[in-house]
Amino acid sequence: MSNSEFKSTLKSSDTEEHIDIYFYRPIGYQWARFFRMLHVTPNVVTILSIFLGVGAGICFGFNDLRINIVGILLLIWANMYDSCDGQLARLTNQKSALGRILDGAAGDFWFIAIYVAICIRLMPEWGVWIWVLCVISGFGCHSRQCRLADYYRQIHLFFLKGKDGSEMDDASKQVELYREMKWGKQPLQKLFQFFYVNYTAAQEKETPWFQKLKAAIRAKYPDQLPESLRNDFRQGSLPLMKYANFLTFNWRSITLFVSILIGKPWVYPAVEIVVFTAVYFYMHYRHEHLCREVLAKLDSYK
Repeated sequence: MSNSEFKSTLKSSDTEEHIDIYFYRPIGYQWARFFRMLHVTPNVVTILSIFLGVGAGICFGFNDLRINIVGILLLIWANMYDSCDGQLARLTNQKSALGRILDGAAGDFWFIAIYVAICIRLMPEWGVWIWVLCVISGFGCHSRQCRLADYYRQIHLFFLKGKDGSEMDDASKQVELYREMKWGKQPLQKLFQFFYVNYTAAQEKETPWFQKLKAAIRAKYPDQLPESLRNDFRQGSLPLMKYANFLTFNWRSITLFVSILIGKPWVYPAVEIVVFTAVYFYMHYRHEHLCREVLAKLDSYK
């Protein structure tokens, strides 16, 4: 393995989760090299991950430990490909807006299949209430947690590496792109763009103090941010990355795997609602407080 090439496929040490660094990223890098050799595009890898993740969800619908273990292995494999697609994009310089949208949608497909499978499996015992629990967990908690965690990581990368190192998008620009697309020529891409517009708009709605800070920064420093401002924000944001990483795939999947292996799939949505939501609110409060503090002393940065 070329250490320098491997490092070039990572986003940053600030935002990488430990399980990713030591497990998913090294394996994803090897897959990326393999797919590069075959001239497979990152978007194709993402689509493969969707099929694997949905297959995993189906396996969790059976009250059979052997099938459940197959599901666990499929979901781990799907996440290897989810790591690989971004690494392949950076390795081959094939980054695209559609790739980012597809990458975000992949996890949604996985977990929709997982929640539906859990509901079908537990219907005889729980009745309609398992659907209520999973809807609250999936739509009320899971989607908001992942959306905000992703945004905070991209914000951190923006201050760390600048525009080129971050995938932070503006909802207004995404609306413009959506309007430029034609249903007759780009139906699938326009459909994904529709959901991405709502995704970015929700991120901005949930972060009012950061939006004020972003607007003030763009007005005051249109070309380049002062190094002191970048360092100040990074220092405040870095301790929050562990919470953002907690709300992404790894710890969520560990919780899911444990609940499946002990034969109590309802534990996963319950923990999602209680534990993960508590982390979400704490992370949100801390980050907004940081943005308010930096905004208050913006004039002091030279």
